[in-house]
Amino acid sequence: MGKPSAPDAPDPQETSAAQTGTSVATALANTMLGNVNQIGADGSTLNYDQTGTYSFTDPYTGMTYDIPTFTATTSLSDAAQGIYDTNQITQQNLASLGADQSAFLQDYMSQPFSYGVGEHEAWAGGLYDSINGDNLAQQQSQLETRLANQGVVPGSAAYDAAMKNLYSGQQTSRDQFMLDSYNTGMNTALTNRTQPLNEIIGLMSGTQVATPTYSQNTPSQIATTDNAGLINNAYNQDMQAYQNQMSGYNGIMGGLFGLGKAAIMASDRRLKKDISLVRSGDLNVYEYRYIWEPDTAPLRRGYMAQEVLEKFPHAVRRFGEFFAVDYSKLEAV
Repeated sequence: MGKPSAPDAPDPQETSAAQTGTSVATALANTMLGNVNQIGADGSTLNYDQTGTYSFTDPYTGMTYDIPTFTATTSLSDAAQGIYDTNQITQQNLASLGADQSAFLQDYMSQPFSYGVGEHEAWAGGLYDSINGDNLAQQQSQLETRLANQGVVPGSAAYDAAMKNLYSGQQTSRDQFMLDSYNTGMNTALTNRTQPLNEIIGLMSGTQVATPTYSQNTPSQIATTDNAGLINNAYNQDMQAYQNQMSGYNGIMGGLFGLGKAAIMASDRRLKKDISLVRSGDLNVYEYRYIWEPDTAPLRRGYMAQEVLEKFPHAVRRFGEFFAVDYSKLEAV
């Protein structure tokens, strides 16, 4: 039995590389478990595809890892894609129609409104006059008759004031008629603008394509193996075993060294090196050195305990797992 050797301590970079590699592999495995392609009830799909990689270099160990990158793509079913395409075209047409109607309304509203000026004012005034012209002549005739009965003659101040009041009220009615006509035109223009927009929006409200929804995928996660802990635990166990072996080794060596005073020598072959036969006989004599002695130490001479045990067992003592020879019970060498 030679002197126990202490276990080599783990290399920090190798330990870190083992742990990082395991962590990266575990993360990739969990990512792959989560990237589950799905098909919706309407045939729409959600697909995960690897679309590239990027390199990650561990700043401590210098190890480089190729990390895959993924792209999630949602695809509509044929029916949903058709509705979506139609909606896009409708949206464009709606925007164009809205722009046209807005331009028309803006142009319509930009026309200045002043009584007696503009095509609308002329048209509305003419319409009013055609409707109320006969009525105005009748009202004037009735007023003249009433004034004559009162003794008010044409050219008098009272006559002029009465006629002024008649035509002033007539002008007020005419102005109000033109204003009402203008407001009616504005409301009609607004209706003409909003009606097609409302119709298109109403048609679109029942044909919208909603974003497909898929079930939430929650796979079980793979736990990262603690490689660094395993390596360190193995080292600690080896170190504990080494310390136990050293304790036993030191105890045996200490006990064997103490036997020399009683002419009992550690003669176990397992404790010797550089063994050579010196003389053959009932007991062979050998030269040797103990395994703990340097190669330059003087050679010793003696028996091998295993050979003595076969012929003179009474001269052999057992010390732990090793044998020693009591030279006092044998002839001197």
